[in-house]
Amino acid sequence: MSPAGCVLVVEDDADVLRAARLALALHVDQVETATSPQGLEDLFVRHTFDAVLLDMNFAAGQRYGREGLDALAQIRAIDEHLAVVLMTAYGGVQLAVEALKCGATDFILKPWRNDNLIAAVTAAVEVTRSRRKGDTLHLEVIERRAIERALAQHAGNVSQAAAALGLTRPALYRRMAKHGFAIAHPADGQAHEPQS
Repeated sequence: MSPAGCVLVVEDDADVLRAARLALALHVDQVETATSPQGLEDLFVRHTFDAVLLDMNFAAGQRYGREGLDALAQIRAIDEHLAVVLMTAYGGVQLAVEALKCGATDFILKPWRNDNLIAAVTAAVEVTRSRRKGDTLHLEVIERRAIERALAQHAGNVSQAAAALGLTRPALYRRMAKHGFAIAHPADGQAHEPQS
């Protein structure tokens, strides 16, 4: 994968910050870091970012993501086109849904697998570039990409992918059929693209 874009990682844990920087270093042109949402306006004056990877909790003992959602709103006010991927160790489906409703592009849990982090951030870079060109991603495209990613993350296991997307298996099967995915054989539980 060729390097693409400048990414800002906002995370208060130095070890997590270092891990994110190392994971992304070969996949983006530049990784900038910040240890809190304070001073984001100054960073945005000095840099043009293509994506932000944003922690949701910065104060000791916080687990509800309010600080991250507030920072997300601040970032969206600065640059409405910028795609933001939220991350937390204390996430659940409700928090992920709220984050997406507030304008996040994606939501990942810590600890992450590097390939999932890289996929989420590089997809966010694509979204930002598309928005900045004036292109809009249709909901159908976003839904298909989310299904593809969930199936890839769970090695084609439909039950696990459905759970990750917050759907029932039947609901995921309906969406897969709508987007032209092959329906899994009950014996293997795996979903595959139709053969051309």
